[in-house]
Amino acid sequence: MTTRRKFLQSSAFGSVALLFSKKLPAQTTKAPLVTGHPVVISTWDAGVAANEGAWEILKKGGRALDAVEAGVKITEASQSCCVGLGANPDRDGFVTLDACIMDENFNCGSVAFLERIKHPISVARRVMEKTPHVMLVGNGAQQFAVAEGFPLEEQKLSDDAKKAYEAWLKKSEYKPVINIENTKQHGPMIEEQMEASEYNHDTIGMVAMDAMGNLSGSCTTSGMGFKMRGRLGDSPIIGAGLYVDNEVGAVAATGQGEDVIRMSGSHTVVEFMRHGASPEEACKKAIERILKIKKEKAKDIQVAFIAINKKGEVGAYALQQGFSYAVKSNQAEQLIKSKYLMK
Repeated sequence: MTTRRKFLQSSAFGSVALLFSKKLPAQTTKAPLVTGHPVVISTWDAGVAANEGAWEILKKGGRALDAVEAGVKITEASQSCCVGLGANPDRDGFVTLDACIMDENFNCGSVAFLERIKHPISVARRVMEKTPHVMLVGNGAQQFAVAEGFPLEEQKLSDDAKKAYEAWLKKSEYKPVINIENTKQHGPMIEEQMEASEYNHDTIGMVAMDAMGNLSGSCTTSGMGFKMRGRLGDSPIIGAGLYVDNEVGAVAATGQGEDVIRMSGSHTVVEFMRHGASPEEACKKAIERILKIKKEKAKDIQVAFIAINKKGEVGAYALQQGFSYAVKSNQAEQLIKSKYLMK
């Protein structure tokens, strides 16, 4: 939408490096020839820092599940106008968070419409490990989190989110903008906001394979900025925003959540890999299906998938130009401009 977070890749890369005091790998359009494990892949440029967090576990022989939780917690904790409590609010002025996690044994947990909790991904893992359910939402999810020892944070917008929300209220338009996670625009006020917040996007998805060859994945988001109260996208939905089949591969999605839900996006990519497609080919086939569904309306949205197969091969594909993803393994550390369907 016209007021969701958007920034140029070039400025964002420098900002992330500044924020985490680490030089980013040069961006490339060539996917790495990664095989074997461990390996981790995540969405957007913020995935570089998130991958570092995951790699601290993977390089020591740790479990992929622990890695994908630790990695995205770095993004959740950034407290800028992105994933986590620093994110842009819904149209009523409240920040609501969604997350899901899945391991190599089809165990999965999810939270949605969660407020005032810093790390929704960790609450999702508790749902997976401590309840008979897959998803908790709203007040119930918050009550569970508090019972599990997660502190309630103050209900207060970050300075960046407050500026963006006040600007949005002047027109209150609901209009999605493609590549909002990765491109700066919307005029001087928003650009000033971006400079203050260092880097911005609203979803991070991550999938990883550990040294034992087991797969896990995570996805966490603040959803669309200024969304309708109660709106839910694909990110906390197992099979849409995330899916893991340890015999085949793991997939995460980003972009227009409604259209990922429509075709069970991540599960669809896994099924294409099951039938012999490489990770990149499988992601492309799913994107082609979205284009077939959306037809001429596809020009107004962005959707992308990242994937790892059981060989440790990685790939991604996007509907539109502008999506980037980060990969880290013993063989490569790269930030990659994804291939895309609509030229």
